[in-house]
Amino acid sequence: MIIETATPDDLSKLLAFRQEAAGWLTDLGTDQWQRPYPADKLLATIQQGVVFMVRDGAATAATITLTPDAEDGLWSEWELADPSMFINKLTVARTHAGRDLGGRLLDWAGDRAFHSGAAWLRLDAWTTNARLQDYYLQHGFSYVRTVTDGGAVNGGPRVSGWLAQRPTAPCGAHGLTDHTDRLPAA
Repeated sequence: MIIETATPDDLSKLLAFRQEAAGWLTDLGTDQWQRPYPADKLLATIQQGVVFMVRDGAATAATITLTPDAEDGLWSEWELADPSMFINKLTVARTHAGRDLGGRLLDWAGDRAFHSGAAWLRLDAWTTNARLQDYYLQHGFSYVRTVTDGGAVNGGPRVSGWLAQRPTAPCGAHGLTDHTDRLPAA
């Protein structure tokens, strides 16, 4: 499998991924990703060069966003003083589930972040999705805290404020053939 930088042509595939994942999450009993993600916002992140696609032959198997930019209101100034990279929107196609592709992507992201000079690989997860939180803990992340305010529309509670991090590290064992350009320094 190869990993490459997403292009605007991937927009419809990424939106379909999100919809597929939302249906699967509903079946698991969580309300995560039930609101459609704005296509213009996703296109903007693609154009920034921080969205990546895993291809398995002709099939798109997974996606991840890896950025040096923290979401406002999640991480403290003290935490942001350490160079960090942030993961979000990690999604694996149901056709490729059960193969630890998500774990391999996390290792790829940790390697990429390490080589960009970041000390930490950080993420925020859905506050009510305990299975997802456990998944990240099983993949070497440590819980930091949960931010519950200031993130949602109209000043309501933040729904994706469970924060976790792990140190970056080189990892060539992720098994993905990297066809991307390196990120700028964290």
